[in-house]
Amino acid sequence: MAGITDLPFRRMAIRFGAGLVVSEMIASDWLATGDPGALLRAEGEGVDLHVVQLAGCDAYWLAQGARLAERAGAQIIDINMGCPAKSVTNGDAGAALLRDVDQAERLIAAVVSAVNVPVTLKMRLGWDENSIVAPELARRAESAGVALVTVHGRTRAQFYRGSVNLSAIAHVKSAINIPLAANGDLTTYEDAAVMQVITGADALMIGRGARGRPWFPGQIGEFLETGKRPSDPSLSTQRDVLIELYESWLTLYGAVRGMREARKHVGWALEAAARSVSLSPDWIKHWRSRLLAETQTQQVISGIRRAFDDIEWKAAA
Repeated sequence: MAGITDLPFRRMAIRFGAGLVVSEMIASDWLATGDPGALLRAEGEGVDLHVVQLAGCDAYWLAQGARLAERAGAQIIDINMGCPAKSVTNGDAGAALLRDVDQAERLIAAVVSAVNVPVTLKMRLGWDENSIVAPELARRAESAGVALVTVHGRTRAQFYRGSVNLSAIAHVKSAINIPLAANGDLTTYEDAAVMQVITGADALMIGRGARGRPWFPGQIGEFLETGKRPSDPSLSTQRDVLIELYESWLTLYGAVRGMREARKHVGWALEAAARSVSLSPDWIKHWRSRLLAETQTQQVISGIRRAFDDIEWKAAA
């Protein structure tokens, strides 16, 4: 997820047992031409199985970006044909490619032929309910040499509204012989169990459900493997994880940008902490507002400690 699954967050998810993590979406032409921001997004130091996700609408630049990512250490190239954001689809990339399956197939073939590492594909069901193309695109992707497809069970027109269509993902699964990962609205153990049964997916991908809780993908993996429901980390562990991540963002981006990048994560982490001890996330709104308004890094870290102390005290009351 752009702006979320950066290197510190991915490394933390791996520490907690995530089976596979994927980089932020990167514009292929920016990466191929050496844009510093794109290169930072493609960084994979400390990630055992490094996956770089590329977006684009031009076969040449997608291929060039894939080659550069491979030379820099990417072990899997993931092509994004699912992002619904207007800033992406207005450039005929992401989910916009679901309107032109022939063009999507050409782009896939260009990337597969450009690299020696596995290529995977992320998509939605289609542009809208009148153009469900995921089964056809998945079949073409398999024929082109794609190793795995991930399907988010909504159309682009839905963005994130409504519910995911698990039966539609199952239809894609039945159309191909390569593995399929199901994606969309996975936030609880119950979601994971239902998604796996209905879709028959070989894997589950978690996106927004991991915000504020990098341990969640690992928990779901353990649950699917053993049937046991792991408990959330203690509040003290959650606090230490957030502080470690915060310091990593400052190191990666520098103090000014690091504070800015961290703000959303701090808010999500506080909400996750409240939920983990059965408190309403609304209860920590005042802490979130205070911390997001801070301009001194050490004050933010001190505030995180005080916020978690407050959550612990409230939960014990």
